[in-house]
This record gives sequence, structure tokens and C-alpha cells, in this order.
Amino acid sequence: MRFSDDFISELRSRIDIEELIGRYTDIKHRGSRTPTALCPFHTEKTPSFVIYRDTSSYYCFGCGAGGDAINFIKNIEHLDYVEAVRFLCERAGMAMPADPVDDEYLRLRRRCYEANREAARFFCSCLKTQAAYEAREYLKKRQLTDETVKRFGLGFAPDTWDALTKYLKGKGFSETELIAFNLARQSKNGHTIDAFRNRLMFPIIDLRGNVTAFGGRVLDNSVPKYLNTSDTVVYKKGQGIYALNFAKNNTERKLILCEGYMDVIAMHQAGFTNAVAALGTAFTTEQISLLSRYCDELFLSFDSDEAGQKATARALRLLSASPMKLRILNITGGKDPDEIIKTQGREAMQGLINEARNDTEYALAKAQKKYDILTDDGKLSFISDAVNILADINNPVQRELYISRVASITETKRDPIAAQVEKTRKGRKKRQEAEAFQNEAREAAGDDKGKIPNPERRANLKACRAEETILASLLKNPDYLIRYSNVLSAECFVTKVNRDLFISISERIKNNRPLELSYFSEESSNEEISILSYLTIFGEKIAGTTGEFEDCIHTLAEEKIKKDASSGEELSDEDFMNIIARKRKKSGV
Repeated sequence: MRFSDDFISELRSRIDIEELIGRYTDIKHRGSRTPTALCPFHTEKTPSFVIYRDTSSYYCFGCGAGGDAINFIKNIEHLDYVEAVRFLCERAGMAMPADPVDDEYLRLRRRCYEANREAARFFCSCLKTQAAYEAREYLKKRQLTDETVKRFGLGFAPDTWDALTKYLKGKGFSETELIAFNLARQSKNGHTIDAFRNRLMFPIIDLRGNVTAFGGRVLDNSVPKYLNTSDTVVYKKGQGIYALNFAKNNTERKLILCEGYMDVIAMHQAGFTNAVAALGTAFTTEQISLLSRYCDELFLSFDSDEAGQKATARALRLLSASPMKLRILNITGGKDPDEIIKTQGREAMQGLINEARNDTEYALAKAQKKYDILTDDGKLSFISDAVNILADINNPVQRELYISRVASITETKRDPIAAQVEKTRKGRKKRQEAEAFQNEAREAAGDDKGKIPNPERRANLKACRAEETILASLLKNPDYLIRYSNVLSAECFVTKVNRDLFISISERIKNNRPLELSYFSEESSNEEISILSYLTIFGEKIAGTTGEFEDCIHTLAEEKIKKDASSGEELSDEDFMNIIARKRKKSGV
């Protein structure tokens, strides 16, 4: 199916290319104009994969993979074009344009929402039955009021094989639908049975109030302790935030990120209605993106045990490039917020929130705990760790403040610590510049093996450079097409890939259609998209003048006649650009 340019434009505006790619590979220099990463499409040790935020595109100078968000998802998830667009629409909260296929997809989503809503009602009604006695006792033990239970829609899945399945079939849902929605599953002997049995049920509700999934907790010692809905047409793990439908309404734009359902519910009951949690999975960059829409200051309130501290450390790594201000609670007097509230009261929890440390203070405190700073060895080890922490601080005032604090803690002079911090910062900057230089070198090297996926390029290097300059110029200056229509046509091109791209670009220009990369994805091959991605980058480096354009047309004409590019095989990009500059100078352009 074809999508309108307006639809693609809206989808493109809603997708953060850096955040999207960050789900699949670790990004260095996150947030900079051109972040880099190890390419997810080939094995490499030095990052050659560059993300261009200005054009919402990417390009790998190692393997030549390039494109936009649609092309990235299409290749990384092994989807076709329509499936990739649908994938991104799901992430962006956009509806797909209607066609017969999409009508079926939307119908399935609607049915899933309806089935989940009926399942939630079923679980709520079951919580009132005699079979749910242990579940109600558990809720009493956790000191949850009837009002809280109702507010969060808590329920009970009875200890039977097919109670929910029979109920939903009575509401008109088929077994096939229930299995697809992960409300039921097929047993080894082929029977359809409930996915959740003998569990306290937590409905997961999205920002629009739809029940998208469920989490179920056992009431005994069986495993797994928590069972969560698998991915469905309305739910994807790692994309949602529990209780954000309530917490998003807080006017201070502050959120408290807890570790689990019960912590969040206990916090809300105690009046901390800005508490949320990740959904039964490791914290993800997608969840960070979602949180940042409703939050300027994020408090991490994970459990005090070893697992909770590991979760905190991982979350801080992911949050390092987030615009949100970070605060970390020092959970003492209990293993989690729920226990603190129950044993010490709301005031104690409020005190922990008030005393929450920022990420630098947290890291320094954690480092200090590792050593006995009453000894010289302990002091030196702590200072060494502290230097690496403080070298990450870009604000000079903050850096100076913490340098003085470390000096005070260790009872040493600040100047040697400050000098070591500065040395570490310079070393990191030098390494970053070296990496940037390597990327620039790869970018400038026009004859990198496999860099540009044009199979005819190496045999027609001079012609290809002219073709690429022409195409890049047209993307920047579409009016050149009409101006030079009498001397430039598809027949002028030596290589097939560039000839096809010229035809595609020309048709768009003639029809006044957009020329950004995203608009080519539907009708172009992976190779063409990769070359277009390269041309977008290359276009920033060329002069883009009419003289340069004319020189390239002349070069193509010569190469077309000679049919021999051997003289250009050893020509570097720099030499090629110098030749063009000399020609322009001679012609007075």
C-alpha cells in the first residue's frame, strides 16, 4: 500500500531516530549532533555507525548500511515495508491509514482491548468469591484499602483450568483470539486453558484508559512469582509504564520510579500519586522516552537488596543522556518503599524523598562504601574512583563543588584531585576526537571497500563521483533539474543504481513531492536507500554550485564516451574535488 507524504511526515516527526536505534546498540556521545555506535548490521570493534539527528537518518561507514527509521526497523526486525511502518506507528501512538488489511488489524486490536476489559471485570468479580479468600487476606496483610483495590482494578484468577476461557467464549470471543491475546494458551494435550490461574491480578492500563495486559502474582511459593502478558497486538514489553495513567496528571512533573506493582500501589495509597514502575522487564530506553514526556525530575526508588542496587546502576547508565534531572533514594529502614511506609509511616518515606541524592552524589557515596578511607590505601582508591566520576561532569561549578567535597572527605588538598580530574577529561576528549577523526576519515575515503552499495562503483569510480555529486546537488537544489534538462537525463548516467535514483528523484521533483529520505523508503531498495543516506551526508560537503554541477555533467559525458574508468580508479575524493575546483576557476564560475 502507498502512504501519503503527510502521513510519513507525521510519523517521521514522532520518531526519535537516536532513541529508536539505541534499543539495538549502545550509542556513544549520545545527544550530540552525530552520535556514533557499533553497527548492528555487521561485526566491528571501532564504531563506524553514525546517527544524523538533523536528517533523522543513519549511515555505517563500515558496511554501507544507511537509511531512516523505517528502513532501520525493516532490516533490524526483518519486516516488510508496511510491517515496519506499522511497528513505528505502534511506538508513536499513531493509527495506520485504513485499507482492507489495516481494517483487519484495527479490528483485531479492538477485539483485544474488549477481551482485556472483560477479563479485568471477570478477575474483579472473582476477587469477591470464596475461592479468593487467600487473595483478600494477602491484600489485608499488605494493608490495602478497598478503595485502593478498586482504584487499581485488582482481581483474582481462580485456581481452575478454563474459568476465564469459558467466560470470554460466552462473551463471543473465539479460542483463537484468546490465545492470540495471551489470555489463554494451548495445553500439551491440545486443550485451551487459562493463561493465569490462582494469582492476584494487576491490570495494566495505558494512557488512554485501555486495559492492555495483566500481571499475576502467586499466593504461595510456586514459580514464577510474577507472570506477565506476552507481546500482543496492543502490548509490547518494555514500552509501557505501570500507573503512568494516574501519575502523569501531577503538576510538578516529578515521578518516582519504583521496582514493582505493590510498591507503586502502596505509594499511591500513602499519597505519593506520582509513583510508577517498569512493567515486569528490565528498564528500557523506550520507557525513558515515555517518562520524559511527563517528567522533568525522576526519583529512583528501587529495593535496597543487591538486585535492586544492580537495577539502579543499570537504570542510571540508561538515563545518563536523559534530559531528566535524576535523584536516587537511599532506601534504609526497610527493603522497599512498601515496607518503609507500613513500618515507619508516610513521613519516613517523605524524608527519604527529601534527602534523595543526585546521580553524582549517589555514585560518590557508593564508591566511598567500597573502601576504608581511614587508611591511605583506602583514600587513594576512593579518590581514583571519584576522579572518574567527576570527570563526567561538564558543568565547571558542579565539578569544582564535588572536587572540594572529595578533598574534604579524604582530608587531602583539592588541587591534586582537580589536576587529575582535568587530566582524565583531556584524555577522554582526546580519545573522542580520535574516534571522530577515524569516522571522518572513513567518511572522506571515497573508495572504502563496500562503503557505498553500488556494485559498479569501483569499476567506474570517476563517473560515480560525478553521479553522486549530481544526485546530492539535486536533493539540495531541485531547481537544477529544469535548468539543466537539455543536457542531463537518465541516459547520461553510467551506473544503473545511480541512474535509477536519478529517475526517482526527478519524478519527485516534477511532482513537487518531498525529497527527505523517509519519503523514498516505500519505493526504493535497501541499496538505494543506503546510497541516498550517503548522498544526504555527502551533500553537506559539496559546494552545490552551478559550476560544480556543470563540471560533473561534463565529466559524465566524457566517461560515457570512454566507457573506461581506469584513469579514475586511484583518484581520491580530495583530488576529485580539487579538479572540479580548478575547472570552475578556469571557466570563471
